[in-house]
Amino acid sequence: MKNKAKVKGHSTAGLQIRVLMHRLPLLRSLLSLPSPVTGSCRMQSLGSQQPLKRLQGKVALVTASTEGIGLAVVRKLAEDGASVMLSSRRQQNVDRAVKELQQQGLDVEGTVCHVGKKEDRERLVETAVQRYGGIDILVSNAAVNPFAGNILDSTEEVWDKILDVNVKATFLLVKLVVPKMQERGGGSIVIVSSLAGYTPFPSLGPYSVSKTALLGLTKALAPELLPLNIRVNGLAPGLIRTKFSSALWKDESMAQTVKSVVGFNKIGEPEECAGAVSFLCSSDASYITGETIVVAGGTPSRL
Repeated sequence: MKNKAKVKGHSTAGLQIRVLMHRLPLLRSLLSLPSPVTGSCRMQSLGSQQPLKRLQGKVALVTASTEGIGLAVVRKLAEDGASVMLSSRRQQNVDRAVKELQQQGLDVEGTVCHVGKKEDRERLVETAVQRYGGIDILVSNAAVNPFAGNILDSTEEVWDKILDVNVKATFLLVKLVVPKMQERGGGSIVIVSSLAGYTPFPSLGPYSVSKTALLGLTKALAPELLPLNIRVNGLAPGLIRTKFSSALWKDESMAQTVKSVVGFNKIGEPEECAGAVSFLCSSDASYITGETIVVAGGTPSRL
């Protein structure tokens, strides 16, 4: 019995060797495949061919966008693949911004628009549709502030102008773009509020109230537009180094007052707001609506 088992063992071992010899060509070919490191490098090389940008094929409309935060947002959206229609109240500002961005190879056009005027809002939307075929993204950035001082000294005219441009015009522009977004199957709206909407800036009472209203408008619009596949979010910048906010940071005494009241740690740059807007407009934020992102360097923000 032992001899038979031994013979049988030799027979089995011989069979395994023959099978192994038969498979050697296959083993050699497998061993010649690139290692995981080599494969990884090869994939990286293939990926270096212009990757698809996250806003590729999207059309964006941005108001008050020839300088400051608005211009930074236009540049970032275009760099991320969107075709962008910018706007300003002055033709020379539009021409300058469009030329600058087009020289950088970005797909940008522009038109004059005073958002407080019905005919200008309508022309802005139609110009974007005619030029690019539709609208996927709206960034409402336009705002005015004709008053500084004790809020009790503000007049009815001041309140009318601030609320008309900062709040009512934003809502009316949203109404105009919603049907255009529906035609495209959905869209994204970003309403630019301010940290002042949480903590009023010194001497800017009416302006701050209008920015608080935009926080509420964002919350009110989001559930209404969600069934249409349109998301609505907000951006609340802190003290950003722009011409619009220069009165708050150029004068040292005013800067110290603002810092003590609001709690600013540092002054931000327009470009530091643009990435958040691009994110909110992209599919990366597909499960985010009705929220406002505060971009204020850690400054407290709570209503």
